[in-house]
Amino acid sequence: MKKTTYFLFLIVPMILVVGALLLPLVGSLLPTFLQPSEYVRFFQDEYNRTIFYRSIRLSLITTVLCILLGLPTSYWLSLLSEKKRRLLNSLILFPLLTNAVVRGFAWITILSKNGIINQALKAIHLPTIQLLYTDAAIVIGSVYLFLPVMVNTLSPVMENIGSETIEAAHTLGAKPVVVFLKVVLPLSFSGLLIAGVMVFAGSISAYTTPTLLGGNKKMMLASLLYQQTNALSNWDAASRIAFIMLICSLGVQKLFSIISKKVDRREAQNV
Repeated sequence: MKKTTYFLFLIVPMILVVGALLLPLVGSLLPTFLQPSEYVRFFQDEYNRTIFYRSIRLSLITTVLCILLGLPTSYWLSLLSEKKRRLLNSLILFPLLTNAVVRGFAWITILSKNGIINQALKAIHLPTIQLLYTDAAIVIGSVYLFLPVMVNTLSPVMENIGSETIEAAHTLGAKPVVVFLKVVLPLSFSGLLIAGVMVFAGSISAYTTPTLLGGNKKMMLASLLYQQTNALSNWDAASRIAFIMLICSLGVQKLFSIISKKVDRREAQNV
């Protein structure tokens, strides 16, 4: 009876997931499988290849930077008292409450030719630099956009490690850097896997921030997809681009899984 009751409770969510998520996804991607030669044509076009490689490169750079910045930050937050940790987590998540367009224009104000950075360079008699509409601008905006996601995902993982484990490592004579690399990093790798995939998938599919900071000269896959749908009404091409973005995200997830398994195997051998 209990199993029947549980199944009845699951019917409605399953119908919603299949009807609202799976069927539209299959309906969008199915036409692309009927024309596999179109994928070859897509990558034969130098313009498309440039956008594809740029999207992969900048998304990976964004993911790595978010990991390098978010991992020690979340570890430091886990060492604070609960009251301070809640306050700082709220401040970290605050940018997510702001519209992406507003954040994009804020970065335009900072990175533009007459922005804050170039004004500061002029003040100290240094030459100005071109920051806006560059790859660097897209990376800066993307890191600002997804770093809170990285920290927010890793913070619970860090808190679950437990102060006893860290204290035991210190008692055995391990220095703080060794504790972080040999204890905290391996134990937090499962959360790091999830956070890294989330950041990469968000970076490669982001539209507003890369479009505002990169412009038409530094177009990403999401911008190309938008162009194919809204400007050209080429839904088949848009479906192919969406499928390529999905495959890239799954590929990065697989890569992180392989790295995670190697780390776990290495730690087991050391033990």
